[in-house]
Amino acid sequence: MSALDVSSHKAQATIGRRGIILRVAFVILAVGLAVVAWPVVHAMPQFGSHPLPYGDRVNAIGPAERHITNMVSAINFDIRGIDTLGEEFMLLCAVTGGTVLLRGGRGEDRAASPGHVKGRANHRPPDSLRLLCRVLAPLTMLFGLYLAINAMLTPGGGFQGGVVIASALLLIYLAEGYAGWRDALGSEFFDAIEGLGAALYALCGFVSMGLGLPYLAAFLPFGTLKNTFSGGSMLIVNLGVTLAVAGGFATLLIEFMEETRTLKPGDDPDE
Repeated sequence: MSALDVSSHKAQATIGRRGIILRVAFVILAVGLAVVAWPVVHAMPQFGSHPLPYGDRVNAIGPAERHITNMVSAINFDIRGIDTLGEEFMLLCAVTGGTVLLRGGRGEDRAASPGHVKGRANHRPPDSLRLLCRVLAPLTMLFGLYLAINAMLTPGGGFQGGVVIASALLLIYLAEGYAGWRDALGSEFFDAIEGLGAALYALCGFVSMGLGLPYLAAFLPFGTLKNTFSGGSMLIVNLGVTLAVAGGFATLLIEFMEETRTLKPGDDPDE
């Protein structure tokens, strides 16, 4: 047996021992987690029951005092509106950090060719897929708008609607290809949309203060129960969330798609 064979045999034996150790460690940790979690799971209330009054209070406040039937929106945009504002700026910071890490020379040129993995061919999407995406993209956009607009009535709102709207942009990419997609969508536009949405949310609070009310207190009429435009100033807050989420996810999507392009001659891949 050659020295190379001996070395290979030892390496395989080492890998095998490490695999056994990892499996044993996993089993021990899984059993320990089950032992610790069981008392917690056993002490949880039964399905459908809750010992805390929070949910009952929200259900009482939403229809009677805010004229809305979607209690999630009541919590997000009114009862804990300042917490949601913090989440919006957390999203803004996360998107900013992601774009700073990804933004560079790659993909800025509309004529840049797709990146190529050695041994794997780049296939053009079939016409059937492109047609399907062209049909689904506007429908997905409309569904996202529906979710956002009806935030005061049914499950949905700016968070969900914004994500669905951004998802429609990916369908446009699959339908039109990179060049057509970039000609139609600009990162500067979505940067502005995200910032505008976050600013709109924050400015609602300053309007309340200018009227002598607490920060983010409602300053518009609550409207009629079960009406799309009920909820007062929560409508403006929801619009800000929709813009911020849709713009943020669209900005990240553009940056990730740019990473699929090849580097231009002279570009430093480590920049």
